[in-house]
Amino acid sequence: MSERGLTHLDPLGRARMVDVTPKDPTHRRAIARGRVSMQPETASLVARGAISKGDVLAVARVAGIQAAKRTPDLIPLCHPLLVGSVLVNFRIEDDFIEVEAQVDTIDRTGVEMEAMTACSIACLTIYDMCKSADRAMVISELTLWEKTGGRSGTYRRQPGPGDDGLAR
Repeated sequence: MSERGLTHLDPLGRARMVDVTPKDPTHRRAIARGRVSMQPETASLVARGAISKGDVLAVARVAGIQAAKRTPDLIPLCHPLLVGSVLVNFRIEDDFIEVEAQVDTIDRTGVEMEAMTACSIACLTIYDMCKSADRAMVISELTLWEKTGGRSGTYRRQPGPGDDGLAR
């Protein structure tokens, strides 16, 4: 927890939206990753573009972009901000698809929630489009990997065993 405590609570412990008006707009970026584990046959169908609902990754990419832009509508107390850029990329392996979402802005508050929302909705879209082939899929490892900008500076998650870099 930060030295400032829980910033979304007022002195009486009630929920509040943090006042960011005194802050200067700065360039901010956040990168989030998640994983959809699946049967190898399902990953192969996605890679070949053979899922009956259509191009899974194209639809998941658009869903992630839309989700980033709608984050304040979904998460209470999240500031609406001007999303400057959203990139959603994928890496297909034998039994999973890794999703990476990067969001950039020039604003008074960070885009961590926008990146996490984009990533999670892209993962959910993959699940939705592939569920007729594989209902045992698992969505996991939704994680903030990086954030830059703002008063708190840069945060980069330290890779652990099995973490092998960015989605391609």
